[in-house]
Amino acid sequence: MYEMRVNSLTSLHRGKQSMAFPNRPVITAWASVVGKKEGDGPLGRSFDLVIQDGKFGEKTWEQAETHFQQTAIDLMLKKRGPEAPAPELVFSGDLLNQCVGSSYALRGSGLPALGLYGACSTMAEGLLLAGAAVNAGYVRQAVALSSSHFAAAERQYRFPLAYGGQRTPTAQWTVTGAGAVLASAEGKGPVLTEATVGTVEDKGITDANNMGAAMAWAAYRTIRANLEDLGRSPEDYDRIITGDLGSLGSDMVREFFAADGVRLGQRYTDCGVLIYDPETQDVHCGGSGAGCSATVLAARLLPGLAAGQWKRILFCGTGALLSPTTVQQKRSIPAVCHAVAIEH
Repeated sequence: MYEMRVNSLTSLHRGKQSMAFPNRPVITAWASVVGKKEGDGPLGRSFDLVIQDGKFGEKTWEQAETHFQQTAIDLMLKKRGPEAPAPELVFSGDLLNQCVGSSYALRGSGLPALGLYGACSTMAEGLLLAGAAVNAGYVRQAVALSSSHFAAAERQYRFPLAYGGQRTPTAQWTVTGAGAVLASAEGKGPVLTEATVGTVEDKGITDANNMGAAMAWAAYRTIRANLEDLGRSPEDYDRIITGDLGSLGSDMVREFFAADGVRLGQRYTDCGVLIYDPETQDVHCGGSGAGCSATVLAARLLPGLAAGQWKRILFCGTGALLSPTTVQQKRSIPAVCHAVAIEH
């Protein structure tokens, strides 16, 4: 029996750092809630709800972020219908210290919860874990949930907004919003087929206003690992989407692959590039934050897959694993990227 168990585990492992989901967990529901700036961007009509008030009726930015998360998961659950059973597990995270946005959002919900911190990679990490839990049969339904808030992130990581500090050219705009995605053992919708767990990389970037450069190498390494572990080429995906490197970081990923003789072409893009209009919105290098890839996934990528616009995508969440303390100490910024393959 022990030998059979080992063989079963081995059959789900792919290459060095990837895994397969042969039971193909189904993404049966998703929802996105964003702020005014995100609603004014190119995807504005695709979000489930746009909140014009940045504080969402709350006293603080941090309380507002909790409200964004609560609203996103409530909207997602309503889409399943009133008779649907409650999810058995929630993987959630945000950018606030100790992930208080998520813990306050889920208190009193009665939902079993596991908190995550993957910075801007949190949605991909949560979706990977939700898929693994459902595929293995530990639960029949698991939620991936993440959020960020521009003002709360600026207060924590960089400078109080009241200072009116000058934003550097490499800076990105933290998305105000939350996304929720439900992975189920059965139902209709896009399916999770494989995932690649990223390695923590550090290229020595110390500028907290240059997240794209800090995360680009981690994205490259994870995408490379996914292709090698699964025996694929970029052409096997209709879209490869990182989130969120912005314009600078995504250009660097293209350069890394070009050095290998691989042209990603138009099939590659980035959530931080998709969410804002650089011509009309002053966001410098694009969007960032744990809510960036979460809301783009729920508003653009999953609906595109469900409609048959694409057959297979690789969703790659990228995260800069810094803290306010390491920023103050001028330490370099480690980064990670997790990738999930999703099919129509």
